[in-house]
Amino acid sequence: MSALAIPDADERGDLGAFIGRVVRLDAVATVRLRAAGGIVTAWASTPFDVLATRSVHGTLDPADVTTPASSLLTALSVERAGVVDPGAGGLWQGELPPVDGWAAVDVVPAAEIEQLTERGLTVARENAGPMGPPASLLDQTVLTVSAGDAPAVKVPMRCLFALSGMGFVAGGPDDAVRVSSTGSWLRLDARYGAVVRRRLTALPLLLA
Repeated sequence: MSALAIPDADERGDLGAFIGRVVRLDAVATVRLRAAGGIVTAWASTPFDVLATRSVHGTLDPADVTTPASSLLTALSVERAGVVDPGAGGLWQGELPPVDGWAAVDVVPAAEIEQLTERGLTVARENAGPMGPPASLLDQTVLTVSAGDAPAVKVPMRCLFALSGMGFVAGGPDDAVRVSSTGSWLRLDARYGAVVRRRLTALPLLLA
């Protein structure tokens, strides 16, 4: 049996809202919970091939648990206790980004992110097929940011769709989205959560 302890009721509600959005996007999604230093971080896959994440104060025993999102949602929204069993038995696919090594690249006004997302959604509706928007649209670079002499960071449309689908971007005039990166990962932090995606999707060819 696993034990997830989140003492603050508001933070339990925040995590429950996060998991609820995960389930709405994908009813059979899995969530990976990892704990360190009094912080529990939840990771979830999305239909956009982008990871969504949210952190709260708490503890987890054992410190790394993968569970069906629906089971965790039930524990958080029905039991509503300070300590719940998040469930177990889920199978996590893929890898998680590193904890360290992130560099802030730029801060983009939330209004600009919302405008880009709306334009992308309009194009997606016009070009959607049986499997949803084409990969060419999802992979299209819609935002390029840079800091100093570092290489520019390209943000694909799928990351903005994930931010929107998870309801992470607040609509206030002063709200913004922070863009961070490592050598191979991209992260967008908004008010209610973050999305993360690998920047390098293929290994370079090795020339003899």
